[in-house]
Amino acid sequence: MKRSEVHLKDTWDLTKIFATDKAFYAALEKFKNEEIVEAEKWKGLLAKNKENLLKGFEWMKNSNLKLESLFGYAQLKSSEDSSNVENQKMISQISSIYAIYLSQLAYWDTEILSIENQLLEKYISDPDFTDISVTLSRLKRQKEHILSEKEEKILAAQMEVGGKASKIFSDLTNVDFKFGEINGKPLTQSTFGIFLKDKDENIRKQAYDQLYKIYADHKFTLSNVYETSIRQDIFSSTVRGYKSTRGRKLFSDNVDEEVYDNLIKEVHKGLPILHRYYKLRARLMGKDKIHHYDVYTSLVDGYEAHHSYEEAIDLISNAIKPLGEGYRTTLINGLTTERWVDKYENDGKKSGAFSSGTYTSNPYILLNYNEESLRDIFTLIHEGGHSMHSHYSNLNNNYFNADYTIFEAEVASTFNEQLLAAYLLKKSKDDKEKAYILGKQIDDVLATLFRQTMFAEYEHTMHVLAEEGKPITLDIMRGEYKKLLELYFGDDVILEENSDLEGLRIPHFYSSYYVYKYATGISAAIALSRKVLNGNEDDLKEYMSFLKSGGSKFPIDTLKMAGVDMRSPQPIDNAIKHFENMLNEFESIVG
Repeated sequence: MKRSEVHLKDTWDLTKIFATDKAFYAALEKFKNEEIVEAEKWKGLLAKNKENLLKGFEWMKNSNLKLESLFGYAQLKSSEDSSNVENQKMISQISSIYAIYLSQLAYWDTEILSIENQLLEKYISDPDFTDISVTLSRLKRQKEHILSEKEEKILAAQMEVGGKASKIFSDLTNVDFKFGEINGKPLTQSTFGIFLKDKDENIRKQAYDQLYKIYADHKFTLSNVYETSIRQDIFSSTVRGYKSTRGRKLFSDNVDEEVYDNLIKEVHKGLPILHRYYKLRARLMGKDKIHHYDVYTSLVDGYEAHHSYEEAIDLISNAIKPLGEGYRTTLINGLTTERWVDKYENDGKKSGAFSSGTYTSNPYILLNYNEESLRDIFTLIHEGGHSMHSHYSNLNNNYFNADYTIFEAEVASTFNEQLLAAYLLKKSKDDKEKAYILGKQIDDVLATLFRQTMFAEYEHTMHVLAEEGKPITLDIMRGEYKKLLELYFGDDVILEENSDLEGLRIPHFYSSYYVYKYATGISAAIALSRKVLNGNEDDLKEYMSFLKSGGSKFPIDTLKMAGVDMRSPQPIDNAIKHFENMLNEFESIVG
């Protein structure tokens, strides 16, 4: 569909942010004339005394809230239809203003850190600074990586250009690339997964070859875009005095690099179990070996997976009952009458799904919902988990403490998926239905734990090569990715000529060191969901406290408070054991 053809009830209600585009532009103009000018007025005042520092942060809060609304609205409009010229104009203008705003505030952190440590510590423990004590503590921790005002201003001005690689990739793959049709149905980034689940091997192969041909036709452009992203990462890390990009990315969350290495090491130990699954898949499909395009189709025939959006809501409503009536009512209202969700695919819409909002807005959800895919119900409840995390975080924290980390976010989302799987298994009527759901869960844990770890291993390899001064050409990218495909898929999966181009089509590679959080997230979610599903009231209270904590603590500490220690390899081992138990049960049913 074109965006103009989508029913209003199937779209998100962005009027809660700005009533019209005209209102957006009026607010944008006002921000330029007032906040941008005001930004420099605090220079030289922040470090003078306690009163100025408090007033300065109060101004920043109000200013940031305005900026969040502007940027959030433009981003959501661009996501719903990036082919719309007006939407492109909005996101371009606010991106430029954002860069100018940061440039004007380049002195902020440097000036605060010029305050003597003893006085800064006094402020941090002062009751008047309660709202910003965590912010000041984290800023103090960053002291050695904060540059001079002049240098910070240069970096802020460079930010807009530095982030272009992700934008170029998104526009190429979501707007410019045309993958054609299969049997009269469009092949897109969103429908690709549907075609790969088709029972007809010819359809799967055609979809695979057709999509990857477009990537092959543009492989040099895409490899250059990804290399640009890596080089930008290294530049940002080097100028701030970090030893590596990974060190910089994990430092802000206070996550030890050992957590990342432990993840890869423990998942490697579990690869024989994963290979056993692929061997079973080949046998059930009547093949000696399966192709890369065979690994997503259901192994259980005859189970109807069609669910309308309304039916999906009913399933989700029942699945989340263990979280209490308050949680359930808020989420279901958000997914229906409150119009948090932009439901269906349209021309120019961003592929995939996400949850996004501001401190004062709804926690909006972008979907490309397909009624033929059970996966999309899991996607909906996954994004609903993110949105409810934001809801509780914003409700229970002041502005400066509300923003939780992505490390924590992936726990709240995959936790909800675990609840849905448990509910579907509990209500399944026969072995065939149970096997279908188990197969689906096996594939999901595979995709979130094993696959995301493989992605994490690849992007770390590429960054290390670049940081060591070694070339990262297209051939190097393909070669390193192919090694990992062979390692993770094993001997029972045949790779295609262009299979290694998958390393050029993963959007999250342009937000480096993100994907490992999916794997750690599902490991924590499996552990926490098992506790809540056992019905212990204290475990539920601990989990709800985790959702409400926002960014008031570092993520590792917040999760430990909820009952899982991610510094230990135990949660990863338990998640792999959970995968193995499901595989055993599935195998016992299918024979």
